[in-house]
Amino acid sequence: MFEKLFPRRSPKPLPQPDAQLALGALLVRIAFADRSYLASEIGQIDRILAATFNLKPVEAAKLRATCEALERQAPGTPEFAQILRQEVDYADRKALAGAMWSVALADGHQDEDEEIQLLAIETALGLTDEDIAVARENALGGK
Repeated sequence: MFEKLFPRRSPKPLPQPDAQLALGALLVRIAFADRSYLASEIGQIDRILAATFNLKPVEAAKLRATCEALERQAPGTPEFAQILRQEVDYADRKALAGAMWSVALADGHQDEDEEIQLLAIETALGLTDEDIAVARENALGGK
């Protein structure tokens, strides 16, 4: 009886990750690393996606929502990072490290789990130890 009233819908298949989706999923992964996902982090992700891919706010929010689903069901960090390594040049990957730090710090707290996740992502993106240290120092304001 309930099946007729509320038919089961099969979930919409997720798209194959590209640079946009890989970046968005990694930003979501960083925000989730401390096991909280606050509005400040969501807003920062939306701003990064909008600025990086020249999207309107609603388009960025839709992209982030897709990235949230992808992050939950898709491959691990190395696979997302590999997509970015193939499609994004080194200088832009360095800039992404700063953007990722801004998500980690958007909630106003420096969290060890987020830092561990960031280091794994930065390493998987192929950034040098020096560039990783510079991104961290810039994000923390020389603390």
